[in-house]
Amino acid sequence: MLGVMTRPRLLDLFCGAGGAARGYQMAGFRVTGVDSRPQPRYAGDEFTCADAMTFPLDGFDVIHASPPCQDHMRSPTWNSAEHGTGWMLAATRDRLAGCGIPWVIENVPGADIRVDYRLCGCMFGLRVRSERWFETSWRGFDLIPPHDHRAEVLNRFRNMQGPAFRRRGRIASRREIALAMGIDWMAGDEYKQAIPPAYTEYIGCALMEELVTPSR
Repeated sequence: MLGVMTRPRLLDLFCGAGGAARGYQMAGFRVTGVDSRPQPRYAGDEFTCADAMTFPLDGFDVIHASPPCQDHMRSPTWNSAEHGTGWMLAATRDRLAGCGIPWVIENVPGADIRVDYRLCGCMFGLRVRSERWFETSWRGFDLIPPHDHRAEVLNRFRNMQGPAFRRRGRIASRREIALAMGIDWMAGDEYKQAIPPAYTEYIGCALMEELVTPSR
């Protein structure tokens, strides 16, 4: 059982600029990020530039992984044939399955994962339609609110340049996107692979319960 003052250590693999990290921090975790590219604006507590597929997993209480999603996108305008990272999803699951601690894998709709949590911005009062799927080692499940796209939102879509947003017939600015997603510390194109922190704050609360009272 966790001590009262303990901040569980979470390893954030394929972390990017830390959209997921910020949510886990809000849920009470100390987050260490790992990515193959430098992330000068990473939102977590620590960052290591390294290969997420070989980085040591020991020394952590929980693990979150967001393997590259490009090969799993279902879009007529997205050409994933040249990306070649689709194998990382199954390889990551195989690796985490033997680590002996709770884990979460996040990816896009259409990815070959068991969908324990299906989250979208509209469930958290965010003005974005950006659905993500989560598979968990503890087979988490909750009666979460359904999608409600009736409110005014920035509609996310895919094109050859990656994700963008439209509002009333125009493409929203990066600043609008960042504010809508809750990732206003990011710059340039960092938002394109990010998820709103609200998603992982929600998952992180379930993780905390799993650490205190394991379901297995």
